[in-house]
Amino acid sequence: MSNSSSLTEFLLLAFADTWELQLLHFSLFLGIYLAALLGNGLIITAIACDHHLHTPMYFFLLNLSLLDLGTISTTVPKSVANSLWNTRAISYLGCAAQVFLFFFLLGGEYSLLTVMAYDRYVAICKPLHYGTIMGSRACVKMAAAAWGSGFLNALLHTGNTFSMPLCKGNVLDQFFCEIPQILKLSCSDSYLREVGLTVVGACLFFGCFVFIVLSYVQIFTAVLRIPSEQGRHKAFSMCLPHLAVVSLFVSTAVFACLKPPSLSSPALDLVVAVLYSVVPPTVNPLIYSMRNKELKDALKRVVSWTFFSSGNIAFALHK
Repeated sequence: MSNSSSLTEFLLLAFADTWELQLLHFSLFLGIYLAALLGNGLIITAIACDHHLHTPMYFFLLNLSLLDLGTISTTVPKSVANSLWNTRAISYLGCAAQVFLFFFLLGGEYSLLTVMAYDRYVAICKPLHYGTIMGSRACVKMAAAAWGSGFLNALLHTGNTFSMPLCKGNVLDQFFCEIPQILKLSCSDSYLREVGLTVVGACLFFGCFVFIVLSYVQIFTAVLRIPSEQGRHKAFSMCLPHLAVVSLFVSTAVFACLKPPSLSSPALDLVVAVLYSVVPPTVNPLIYSMRNKELKDALKRVVSWTFFSSGNIAFALHK
């Protein structure tokens, strides 16, 4: 038996026993991470550099990309490094940092998606007051509140989880430090405090979900009243990417939380964890840029400028 006070490291899930399969896991996760890095990085650069995109909708999208980048950077690089170096270890402090950052960024993302639903509601249902309601100061306050709520959520969960005595070893059946896996190592009934915190979190999650649903009921009611087909199409194209991102986030999170314990197995737990922690940050940039002409044009300008600049540097060095 090991006590949490003397615990110096945890052992994460080993993806495979053979070097070949470990190399496959390394290549797959590295490819996914680089794709997420590229997609979110391009969106952040495009929005920051193009003054046409300095609007509330794109300001929130920039924040979403930052959160996505942070979420996937918290879990995947450590797993990739462990596969490469053929190790499973993560330090006690590293594990605590991973739990804190993951909850901080994931909580902030869900709060931000709620704010983005409100932004779409004001844009479509109250277009004449949009500039007044969604002023730059109001947008900054809303984004700060989203990041702040994530920080508070992470502080409560991390502090509570790592204040519990752990005496059932140090092996976690997951590729990153996940709270349910850490709770399995607890040797007291103090894990019930975390259950209480989870119930409070679930209530807030449900409250945000109801707010998003009600916002979209109002939005779709207003859109269907628009007389022109072109106007309806434009309004729908503004909302559908956000709706797709929310659906992906909520469905994966709900499945992870409500999955029956009887179905629990290391393989399924791994698939579910990848679905809610790796897939959304990788897919979100694609969803947002797929049908958005403004963003696609800005991305093309960023890419062409990058190639043009690198070509000029190469030419200057050659001379």
